[in-house]
Amino acid sequence: MENETTQISIFDSTPDTQIYEYKLSVEKVQAELSQYGLTSNQSKVFIYLGKYGAKTAPEVCKSLKLPRTETYHLLSALQNKGIVSATFQHPIQFTALPLSKAIWILVNSEKERIKSLEQMEKGLSELWENIPTFGSIRDEVDEKFQMLQGANQIQSKITEMTDNFKDEFLILGSEKDFLKLYHGDFLESFVKSKQQFRLLSACSEKTVYIFDDLERKNIKKLSKDIQNNLCFFLKDDSELLFFTKNSNSTTAPFAMWTNSQSMIYSMKLLFESLWVNSKYIHL
Repeated sequence: MENETTQISIFDSTPDTQIYEYKLSVEKVQAELSQYGLTSNQSKVFIYLGKYGAKTAPEVCKSLKLPRTETYHLLSALQNKGIVSATFQHPIQFTALPLSKAIWILVNSEKERIKSLEQMEKGLSELWENIPTFGSIRDEVDEKFQMLQGANQIQSKITEMTDNFKDEFLILGSEKDFLKLYHGDFLESFVKSKQQFRLLSACSEKTVYIFDDLERKNIKKLSKDIQNNLCFFLKDDSELLFFTKNSNSTTAPFAMWTNSQSMIYSMKLLFESLWVNSKYIHL
C-alpha cells in the first residue's frame, strides 16, 4: 500500500497529514513565482514537478485536480518558458528545471523582452508620426489622476518622476519606505543632483546610514507622533504620488499619482509644516 506522502500532494494536504507543515511554504513559493511572470497554476505545476519528479500529463492532471485540457496548456506554456522539459519516450514525461536555473532563465528572458521593446521604440515612433491627428489637440493641461497597484507599477512611476525633475523633489515616508527606496537605488538620483531635494523620514539610528551619501541639510527626521503610514512624493510642484497602502501595510502597496494643483498645494503645505517642526538627522 502506498504511503500517505505519495497518495496526497502538498497542495491538497490537510492539518491531519504529515506533509501539511510544508503547505504554507509552497504557497509562499507560489506567490514569489508570480513575480517572475508565472500564473498560479503554472507555478503549481512547476513546484509539483520540481518536488515529485518526472510525471506524465495525466499524473499531473490527477494529482493537482486540474482539467485535462488546461493541464496540457500549462505544461506547454512552461516548456515555452524554458523551465520544464519533456522526454521523447511514450508516454511523455515532464521534468522541472532546478529552481535557480529556472529563475535565471525567466529573468534573462524578461531582460531580452525589455531590450527588444527598447529597440522597437524608434520604429514605433516613426509609424506613430505617420498617422495624422484627426481631432483638435488641446494646449491646456487637464488635471488627471492614475491609480497604481503593486510594487513594479509604483516603482516605475517614482523612477519616472525622479529622473526628470527640474526644481525641487520632496519625499515624506516611514523608515520602511526609505529602506525600500535605498535598496532600489532610487536615492542615487539625489547624490549628485544639482536640483533641490528635501527628505522627511521616520528613520531610526539603525537606518540613518542610508543617507550617508546625501547632503544632511536636506534631510530631517519626523516626529514619533506622526503615523508611519504616511508617504508621498512631490515633484516640482507639478506632480504628486501618495500611498494609500505603503511599505508598512501587510498587503500589496497601492498609490495614486495626480497633477491636481489643489492636492499638490495641500500636500506641499503639510510637508512644509512638518519640515519646520522636524529636526535634522545627526551627522
